[in-house]
Amino acid sequence: MSAVIIPARYNSSRLPGKPLVKIGGIPMIARVANNCLKSAADRVIVATDDIKIMEVCEKIDGLEVTLGDKEYFSGTDRISDVAKYLREDVIINVQGDEPFLSPKLINDLINSLNENDNIYMSSAYVNMNETEADDPGNVKVVVDREGYALYFSRAKMPFGRNKNAAQYKKHIGIYGFKRHFLLKYAEMDRTPLEKTEELEQLRALENGYRIKMIESDNDSLSVDTYDDVKKAEKILERGVSS
Repeated sequence: MSAVIIPARYNSSRLPGKPLVKIGGIPMIARVANNCLKSAADRVIVATDDIKIMEVCEKIDGLEVTLGDKEYFSGTDRISDVAKYLREDVIINVQGDEPFLSPKLINDLINSLNENDNIYMSSAYVNMNETEADDPGNVKVVVDREGYALYFSRAKMPFGRNKNAAQYKKHIGIYGFKRHFLLKYAEMDRTPLEKTEELEQLRALENGYRIKMIESDNDSLSVDTYDDVKKAEKILERGVSS
C-alpha cells in the first residue's frame, strides 16, 4: 500500500503564505492535493504547520491533514514524522508548490518502489535546454547508465566542453521512499553538500545510498516566487488543467 504526503509550510522567504497563494482562483495546496488524489495512492495526507492551510484542506473530499508546529530542515523531515504512524510501505513526498505535477508520475514512482526490493528511494527528472540549465532555480541531476543519480546541483552540469554532447536534466520535486528507509533517512545528520546546495536529496547520496531516477515527459513548475505565480497563470491560460 502507498501514501502521498504533502508537506505544506506556511512561511516562505520568497513567497509568504505560499500554499495559500491562489492560482486561477484556487489555493495552490488545493491544486496539488487534487492532483495527488487522482493518483493510485491509497491515501493522500497534507502535513502542515498552519491552521489556515488545514482549514482549506479539510474541505477537500478524501484528503487527510495533520497539523504540527515543529520546525524542520526539509519537507522530507516533516513527512517522516507523519510516516511513523502509517502502515503503508511506500511513501511519496510531493512538494506543496508543484500545482501541475502529473498523477501518472506519482504512479510511476509507486510502481518502481513496489516492483524492486533494491530501490529504497526514487525521484524524477525532465530533459531541459541549455537556457533552462543556466537558471540556478532549476536543480540539475546527472544519472548513470542504470538511471541512478550521480549528483544534484543548482550549478549547471554537466559542464559542456563539447556543447553538442551536453544533455541537461531538471530535477522534479517529488520523492518516493520505502517507509523504513524514510524513517532512517530522517535520523541522519544533515550533510556538508546538503547544507552547501540546500538540496535535501544530497543527504542520501553522501551517506552512500542510491536514488533511482525516473524520466518524465511532463515538465512541472515549482512555484517559489511571484514571477512563478504569473508563469502558472499563463500555463492555465494555455489550457493545462490541474
